[in-house]
Amino acid sequence: MKRPRTIKVDLVPVTAPAGELADELGLPAKKKGAPRLLVGRREWIGLPEFGVSPLDAKTDSGARSSCLHAEEIVLSPDGRRVNFVTLNHYGDRISCEAAVVGSTKVRSSSGVARRRVFIETEAVLPGGFRWRIRLTLADRSRMKCPVLLGRRALAGFFLIDPQASHLFGGVRELLRDIPGNRTA
Repeated sequence: MKRPRTIKVDLVPVTAPAGELADELGLPAKKKGAPRLLVGRREWIGLPEFGVSPLDAKTDSGARSSCLHAEEIVLSPDGRRVNFVTLNHYGDRISCEAAVVGSTKVRSSSGVARRRVFIETEAVLPGGFRWRIRLTLADRSRMKCPVLLGRRALAGFFLIDPQASHLFGGVRELLRDIPGNRTA
């Protein structure tokens, strides 16, 4: 039997929170054509382990890795931890510390390759959907969105609708799903 070359997607509005729906669908999906959540070209995201939210994240299937805006990036002498400052949607400066899970050369959209460290953290979308992502740290102050979600963070969970934004909900829904949210 031949594999179908085209997959039809029927949009079904669901009232269940995103976290419950993801559990019901058994995400992350391992096979092609399995059910996924529909995500817009931009979504609100929170990083509760750093106390940082809300952040406007751009989904980018053309980027392999994901990135978080960071300033004042300082590696520990042994290279196992990194300290940095990031900004939430309101412009509040938030100092963060994380374990370094790796480093590699990353080529930016301008074509310049630089060595960047990777950190890993939990990400949250409005509706309570939570998953682990790896992020590089870079100065994204000239970009509209401080977070870029690349293919590795999206794979197995999402399909992207490039005509829509913030499909999971607004800032209020996100802040409800992050207990002890810190904004400064």
